Parts: sequence; C-alpha cells; structure tokens
Amino acid sequence: MKNIFRLTTLLYFFCLFLVKAQEIPPIEIYTPKSYEAGNQNWSIAQSKDRYIYVANNKGLLEFNGAKWRLYPSPNETIIRSVNVFNDVIYTGCSKEFGYWQRNEFGDLYYTSLSKNLQIEFLEEEEFWNIVELDNYILFQSLKRIYIYNKSNTSYSFIDSDTTIYKMFKVNGSIYFQKTKDGLYKIENGKSKLISNNDVLKNNLLVNVFNYKGKLLIETEANGFYIFNSNRLDKWDIPANKLLPQSGVYRSTQLRDGSFILGTRSNGILHLTSEGEINYHINIKSGLSNNTIHSIFEDSENNIWLALDNGVNCVNIKSPFSIYNDKEGKIGTVYASAVYNGYLYLGTNQGLYCKPMLSDNEFEFIEGTQGPVRCLVKLNNSLFCGHDTGTFIVNKNIAELVIDIPGTWNIIPIYNNNNNNNLLLQGNYNGLNVIANVNGKWIFRNKIDGFDISSKFFELYNNNIFVSHESKGVYKVKVNDDFTKAEQVEKDSTLKKGLNSSIIKHNGNIFYAYKEGVFKYNPSKKKFFKDSILSQLYSKKEYTSGKLISDKENNILWGFSNKNLNYVSPGKLSSTPKVNKITFSTLLPKGLTGYENISHLQNNKHLIGTSTGYLVLDLGKLNEKTYSISINSISTNDLEDSLQVVDKYIEGSFKSKDNNIEFSFSVAEFDKYLDTEYQYQLKGIYPEWSSWSTSSSILFKNLSYGDYVFNVRAKVGNNITNNTATYSFKIEKPWHLSNEAIVIYTFFVLLLTSLMHNLYKRYYRKQREKLIQKAERELELKELENQQQLMRFNNEKLRQDIESKNRELGISTMSLIKKNEFLNSIKKELKNVSDNDKNLKSVIRIIDKNLNNTDDWNVFEEAFNNADKDFLKKIKAMHPSLTSNDLRLCAYLRLNLSSKEIAPLLNISPRSVEVKRYRLRKKMDLPHESSLTNYILEV
Repeated sequence: MKNIFRLTTLLYFFCLFLVKAQEIPPIEIYTPKSYEAGNQNWSIAQSKDRYIYVANNKGLLEFNGAKWRLYPSPNETIIRSVNVFNDVIYTGCSKEFGYWQRNEFGDLYYTSLSKNLQIEFLEEEEFWNIVELDNYILFQSLKRIYIYNKSNTSYSFIDSDTTIYKMFKVNGSIYFQKTKDGLYKIENGKSKLISNNDVLKNNLLVNVFNYKGKLLIETEANGFYIFNSNRLDKWDIPANKLLPQSGVYRSTQLRDGSFILGTRSNGILHLTSEGEINYHINIKSGLSNNTIHSIFEDSENNIWLALDNGVNCVNIKSPFSIYNDKEGKIGTVYASAVYNGYLYLGTNQGLYCKPMLSDNEFEFIEGTQGPVRCLVKLNNSLFCGHDTGTFIVNKNIAELVIDIPGTWNIIPIYNNNNNNNLLLQGNYNGLNVIANVNGKWIFRNKIDGFDISSKFFELYNNNIFVSHESKGVYKVKVNDDFTKAEQVEKDSTLKKGLNSSIIKHNGNIFYAYKEGVFKYNPSKKKFFKDSILSQLYSKKEYTSGKLISDKENNILWGFSNKNLNYVSPGKLSSTPKVNKITFSTLLPKGLTGYENISHLQNNKHLIGTSTGYLVLDLGKLNEKTYSISINSISTNDLEDSLQVVDKYIEGSFKSKDNNIEFSFSVAEFDKYLDTEYQYQLKGIYPEWSSWSTSSSILFKNLSYGDYVFNVRAKVGNNITNNTATYSFKIEKPWHLSNEAIVIYTFFVLLLTSLMHNLYKRYYRKQREKLIQKAERELELKELENQQQLMRFNNEKLRQDIESKNRELGISTMSLIKKNEFLNSIKKELKNVSDNDKNLKSVIRIIDKNLNNTDDWNVFEEAFNNADKDFLKKIKAMHPSLTSNDLRLCAYLRLNLSSKEIAPLLNISPRSVEVKRYRLRKKMDLPHESSLTNYILEV
C-alpha cells in the first residue's frame, strides 16, 4: 500500500514537472509592500464600479486599478470574509459583521449589523463566508449561519453541533456541510439534510456547483462527485488521477464552465469543463505564493487569488500567454517554426524542439550549439540557418548540409531552369547558392563580386536587394546562372539606418527604417515612401525596422516601442488595414533587430523573447471600453493636512485652500495593458497635458476664479469612453471681496480727503514759506541794495574824505609853504634893515598873514570835513585844552612833524616841542606814551 502511495505521489510530481513547460497566462502580483497591509488575505469581491475588495489580516483592502487603500478592521481583528451586493460591501471578522458604504467624499464608512441587532456571539466566533439570497444576507461561522432580513432588519440563525465547514449558493439555494454529518440545504430558514452519504460525511467539501441541472460536489481529498436523486456518483474525468493528491482547498466555476482549483501548497489548477487539466500555476511558474485562501472571477474574467502572502491576479482571458525560461536553459529566442508536428525554437544557445500541444520540456537538438539565425520551411524541408552553417532538421535531429558560416536567411530562386531546386542564402561572406542534387542539398556556388554580409535580402527579377544597416541598400544584378554579380549599385536615395530591414510582401519589395516604410517602384527604379505601411510606427515609437511577412496568413508584422503592429488585407477595399496591438513595457521582449514572430495554429502566433516566448492569440483580441472616475478630491493650504471634499457637488473653496489634489483611476487589471492619464484644468491650463502613468495631480497656489477639471485615460490604445469632470471655484481672498472693496473705497475716499487736506495744508504752508522766502529774499535784496547803496555812499564818503584829505593836505601844505615863504621873506627883510619903516610895515603885513585866523578857520573847516568830530571828541576828553592846544592836536592828527607844525603856528620848532610837552601834561599822558600815537588813536 505504501509503495502504491509513493508511486502515485511520484507520478503526480512528475506530471507537474511536465506541466511547468507550458505557456501560462499573465499574472499580476501584489505584495504586502505594494498594498501596505497584512500578508494573509482571505476573501475577494468586486463592486459594480469594478473596484476590488480583499479581506485582509489588517482590515478591508480596496483597489481601484491604480492604488490600494486599507480600511482598518472595525474591531482590530482579522477580516475573514467579504462580499458585495448592490454596491454595499459586507464583511465578517471575529464576533463582528456589518457593511461598508461610501460617503459623499468617496470614503467607506462602516455600520455594524451585529451591534445594531444586539447579537450575542459564541466564544471565538469568526465569519468565513457571506452569501446573498433574495432579500437576505447570510453570514457563516463555524457553528452558526446568521440570516439577516434586509426588509425588516431582523435576523435568525441556524445552529450546528458540528463544524459548519463551508456554505454554498447553487441555483438560488443555499447548501452547507456539517462535518461528520452530511450536506444540508436551507429551506424556510431551517436546515434540511440532503444527504448523509459516507463520502459527504467523511470528506471536507470544497465547493458545490451546478452541472447540467445536477449538483457537482467537490471534495478536498477525493475529487468530484455528481449528486442526483439521492445518488452520489464519481465524476469520471481525466483529472481524477491527480486531484486526490493536489490538496484542493478552494475552487470556483468560471463563466465559461471551466474550473479553477486552489490548493493548500501547490498553487492553482485550471480544469476544462470536461475535467481535463489545462494548466497548473504555482510559485515556479509565476505565483507569489502556493497557498490559496480564496478564488474570485471578476467582471472581465480575471482570476483573483487571495493568498497566504499577497494577492495575485491571473489574466486567463488575455491574448498573451507566456513561456518563461527563468533558468536560462533555452536563452534568447531568435527564430521559431512549426514543422511536422514539432515546435522548434532557435536561440542564441542552439536549436530546441518539443511536440506541439504537449507539456513536455523543450529538448536540445545535438550538434546545434551556438546562435540560430533563422528557421525556414522550403521545399518540404525545415532549414536552420546557424552560426556554423545550414542544417536540415527532421524531428529532433539536425544535419549540417552547408558548412559556410553564418547563414542569415534562405529564400527560393524561381526561374525557368531550376524547378525550385535552387535556394539563395545570405551569409557573413555575402550571397551563396545551394542546390538539391539527388534529394540532397549541397553548396553550389558563391555569387562572385559581392562580399557584404547579407542579413536582409530579397530576390526581384534577377535583382537581389540587400540591406546592410551600416552601409545602406544595394541592388545586385546577377547573371542567369546566379554565379556572378554583373552590377552592384548602391541606392543613394535611401539612408542607412540602425535595425533597418528589407522584405518582400505580396510581390513588392519594402525597405523599412526609422523614417518609415519605402516601396520599390520597378518602372522608376526607385523607392518611394508608402504612406499606409509607414503607419506601422512613428519616429517617436521606433525601435526596429524589421518587418516579417506571414505569407500563410497574408500578414505583414512590424514592431515599435509600445505596440505590436500588423498589416492585414482590407475587408471592404483593397486598401490594407494597419492594426496595433498594445505591447506593454512589462511584456518580455526579444533582442532589438532580431525580433521574430511565427504562426502556430489558428489565430495563435509565437513571439520570441529574451527569456522564452509569448503566444499571441488574435482571436482573444477584443475592443474593450473603459471608464475613468475621480476617486477623491482634497484641498489644503500647504500647512494643514489634506481636507477631503464632496466630489459629487460643485466645490467652492476658500482662497487659502488653493492647493487641490485630484485622485483618479480606471478599474482595469490586465497586466499587459498600460494605463495612462491626461488632464486639463480649464481656467489656467486649457491644453491637455502629456500622457502620464500617475493617477493623481496636485495643483498648487491656484488664483481665485472658476475652474473645470477634466481627466481621461488611455488603456493600451483605447481612450476611455468618458471624461471625468469636476467644476469648482476658488473664492476671492478677503482682501479682494466685495466687502473689502467697499471698505477699500471708503478708506480711499477718506484717504483722498485726508491727503487732499494734507496737501492743501502742505501747499498752503509751502506757499507761505515761499512768500516768506520771497519776502526774506526781497528783504535780503533790499538789504543788499541798501548795503550796496551804503557801499556806494561809503565809497563816495571815502572818496569825499580822500578828497577832503587831499584838500586838507593841499591846504596844510599850502599854509606851510606860504608861512615858510612869508617867514623867509620876513627874515630877509629883517636882514635888510631894521629901521626902514616901509619894511616894517611889510613885516607887519607878513606877520598879520602869518597869524591870520582866517587860514585857521579854513583849515579847521577842512579838518572837520576830513576827520569829523575829532576836535569835539578830544575837547570832550580833555576839557582844559585851549584853542591853540586843539590846533596843535589837529596838526598832530595829520601826523605832521614839529618842523612842519612850526610854520603853521608861526613859531620855532623848539617852541613846538614845548607846546607838545605842555599838551602831554594837560592830557596826563605817561612818559613812555607817544603823543602822536595817542592822538591818532582817538
């Protein structure tokens, strides 16, 4: 028995080992770090607006497609269950259940039903499941099922002596399992035993489904059973051998009838509706954790997994599926092909193959070590262009038939002589011809005259067009035997370009590089830009000009930065149609310049990448519509914390709250679709912004006025079908309000009046000052004039004095001369004779003239004119002076010497000295004082 168990276990793990080589759908991983909550998640639900809600150890998680948000648990315990009915979010945790609703600010607030209903819980009672039926909400713990009536807000409950393991809703009925007891159904609010079959009593039930009108019951340890009319039969499906060992813990039936089974320690299994294992995904193949607590299918058929560590979203309906060579066993895929029931991958490490539609790992084909350059199906043979030469491949065997190194590509040579037995291949050394001789391919010749490495080349009317990205495009004219290049012409009209290529499609030659796609015109022998095919990429999106012609499906493939593009025939016209498939930056990509895509089957195509390959199913491409919504609006003044506002009504914000942040999102969960946002703010930014992945925008320091915020999104290449709008205004600051303007007007008028009065007073004072200044200036002018007049008068007086002094001097000198003359005459007369009476009379006349008072009077008048009041002043100072003394003082005032004074007094000089002496006495002058100086100083 133990050996059988070991054998079964080994078989199980061996099968899983085989399954790991399959392609799996894209998986989006959300870690506890990304959603900032607890590791464990227990249940998942979705609202009508497509938001995702997750029951987490820390509380309720909400995901809008752009950001996660945590609402803490109402009683700080683990939220075990969540479900959404009519946009009301119900949750259950330890000894608590209730619902969450959104308020006007876009936030969720909690209402406790258990408290409102005043429920007395059992010890350590937790709620693991929530189901809606008609107007009732059912909350399931391990011992009870509480039935809440929304109509009359009442409740009832169903007790169980044993554990209620799980509760199920099937075809409008509620089923649940009592362990060790059987399967029950709720009817009229009471539990009713449906079956106590040993299988149902001794196995834990995972789920109950509707299967062709019957109950399909899934057990943890024994797989599926069909229950019909009290009969329980094993569901005979291919997966029965593996399911008992899988440890299935959770499951759900998808809308397409298939099943997703979640295990306790090995990820998920996808079963078709017929019970075949389609694929298995675990940590090795892409999940972040192997323990599945809950499985949920959202409105777009994505599968959400609540894990023991994180949340995963599996895009099972994605047009892309991935083969990820994490261990690098295969390498970068350069080429692929399907031939004789095998899938071949040519990589930088060699050639690999596996049978089509199998889950086997790829097998390396011996002898093909090194880079594979191409895989070409021609003449019922599969050619492998390799770094070492050319191989013929059959199943898992490759035979080297041409040992010329570096075979880039191989194309057929069609003419009237070769019957398709000649092939042209491009190598490192140029162009070579190989031939089929007696059923074997051999090297025939090299085309002489052309030695340039030929990676991209095409044959057109015995002209070979070769594109070399660093040298340009050449047209090589060869002879009929394809042995010699008769003419090599470089096309000067085309520029060389990085990752450029040349291709033949639908009988036309096309050259592609960053400037676009150019078509060869044989009549004009020139390339001209093709306006339609040039839509395959723009300069901004250009990465590679490599084109790939799928002749089987008449499709021309091209690659760009954000899109995988292809040209297909027009449905209603001959104009080809350019189709663009969003190629997310998250998608693994191949080596630039070595892009490759090949047709697998039906609508599936294989795209080689640097870590394996992608499978693109064109049949799964569909145009989806998306809507964008504004999640929250908040304001602040950069000092206070953000204040959330009601997003449903037009806002009016104070001037200080002029920093406004908008948060928006598109509820889209496809891993390989990039969501970008674009906004405008009418009133300040009338133009739409550039596309950005940021799902929020903060406008700072907005001025007052009316604004309209618009935001839209682009999911892949599809723009949302709506533009989310919010109108608001920022009030004028108080200093610009109407009241402030009235106050300003009043103060302006008051200030104007005050200023007017101040200016009036100021100008009056200024006028008075000017008048005073003018008066002072006039007074000064008058004073200056008076001073000038006085100067003139003084000058005149000075001149008069000088004149008088001159007159006085002249008069004095005249008197001196006259008296001297008279004295001399008198002296001479006395010497003549003293007895002569006549002479005596003459002498008397002379004496009379010498003592003539008239001369003194004239002198005195002249002296007083020249030195006014001197005589009065000296007389006043010395009243005892006689007239003769005053006369002497006058002569001394004129600074005359005694000799000069003597004639004037008609005395001798010595008598003058005596008079001087007597005068000093009368004036009481000290001995050392000069009489003359004293008189001059008076």
